[in-house]
Amino acid sequence: MAKTAINPKRSEDYPEWYQQVVKAADLAESSPVRGCMVIKPWGYGIWENIQAVLDKKFKETGHQNAYFPLFIPKSFLEKEAQHVEGFAKECAVITHHRLEDDGMGGLKPAGKLTEPYVVRPTSETIIGAMFSKWIQSYKDLPLLINQWANVVRWEMRTRLFLRTTEFLWQEGHTVHATKDEAMEETLKMLDEYVDFAENFMALPVFKGEKTESERFPGAVSTYCIEPMMQDRKALQAGTSHFLGQNFSKSSEIKFMATSGEEEYAWTTSWGVSTRLIGGMVMAHSDDDGLILPPRLAPSQIIIIPIIHKEETKDKVMDYCQKLQSELKEVYYDGSSVKVFLDKRDMRGGDKAWSWIKKGAPIRLEIGPRDIDNDSVFVGRRDKGPKEKVSLSRSEFLKTVPNILSEIQNNIFTRALNFRNEHTRKIDNKDDFYAFFTPKNKNKPEIHGGFALTHWSGESSVEQKIKDDLNVTIRCIPFDEKESGTCPFSGKPSKQRVIFAKSY
Repeated sequence: MAKTAINPKRSEDYPEWYQQVVKAADLAESSPVRGCMVIKPWGYGIWENIQAVLDKKFKETGHQNAYFPLFIPKSFLEKEAQHVEGFAKECAVITHHRLEDDGMGGLKPAGKLTEPYVVRPTSETIIGAMFSKWIQSYKDLPLLINQWANVVRWEMRTRLFLRTTEFLWQEGHTVHATKDEAMEETLKMLDEYVDFAENFMALPVFKGEKTESERFPGAVSTYCIEPMMQDRKALQAGTSHFLGQNFSKSSEIKFMATSGEEEYAWTTSWGVSTRLIGGMVMAHSDDDGLILPPRLAPSQIIIIPIIHKEETKDKVMDYCQKLQSELKEVYYDGSSVKVFLDKRDMRGGDKAWSWIKKGAPIRLEIGPRDIDNDSVFVGRRDKGPKEKVSLSRSEFLKTVPNILSEIQNNIFTRALNFRNEHTRKIDNKDDFYAFFTPKNKNKPEIHGGFALTHWSGESSVEQKIKDDLNVTIRCIPFDEKESGTCPFSGKPSKQRVIFAKSY
């Protein structure tokens, strides 16, 4: 059996495999604060690239960045009943503003606040309070705002990137004069997430609407993107919410319309988070570690000097540094190639494996023999660790953009083929239950996938399936408008929906 860098393998213990990939890639680790993580430089570099791409998209679609307080008065959340009910169990609450000596060598809270503050779980209420001040007339609309921030949701069971007490995200908040404009914005931003997921994260997604039970608290409609992970579970990777006038009425966001009448505005919100990094880990990585799509990798090319003798060190390093400079003049995806020269004092083989585990798209191993031939030894992360080829330096410099594009496309195609292989139409209740039931109940093997199945629209049917199988409706896809019969109730169904187990 071939030895792998990550143990256990995906097929043996997927949850533990995930944790080991995150650790081996040096992405993040748990902090002294329960449920919170420290994002390390390689992991944060991925997040910075995610930010850069999305921020450009948001600005190109007319949005501006702003920043709102971390602390939200409890009374603000109480204004929107569904909203506070949806987040109440996850709220971290601040009740004091000072510490005092407790007389026993410790500290005790003092200075009780007149009103408790909630540490931001999401910002609709406090942003709504500001929007109500900023908007008076139809001339102030649309108002298109985005915020890059951290949020806190007091999770009991945490997992790095996928579910942590504190995480990083962006949240868009917009205000419109009409329902149609707000709905257009909601769906437009959903499509921006689809484009980002598929063309940058190399992650094929289904897009659609959430059922009422899965809807964002206080929203009229919630839309989402759902990719499949390699354990065949779904991951909610991004959401866009049509909030109607619910938050406008609770926050008094009104404007003078062209008719001269005062009206409540229509609002939206939408967001993605550092959960996207966890999604890329689970969707693309293998039993040797992380695999990163080139468009989001902190470094796309790693140069690894191979130095066996001290007398060849200067020759090898000079060649590598010159090559690094030449590569920085090469453009891929609209900017110069991101290249890193690994100067660490360690064996070349150990360096190579460290970058395999980190998911770097291209590794260049360069020793005296390569220099004599003016060539580079190329390893690609979309291929096996031993599948390396020698290319002349000039040919490599000329073909680098094509190689990176090929890696990006290969990663996407592999994920798409996997999803297609494990997505099936199921029209029989027994087949459905068998699809989502593991053969080994004590230690469940990877099973299931996405089931495209008719549903009558009844929440009681949805709840029964959730109780029996821990399977939920991930979304009502836009492109499955086919009438049929719900296999669970025998009642008519307007279309198929996507059922899956999920994170």
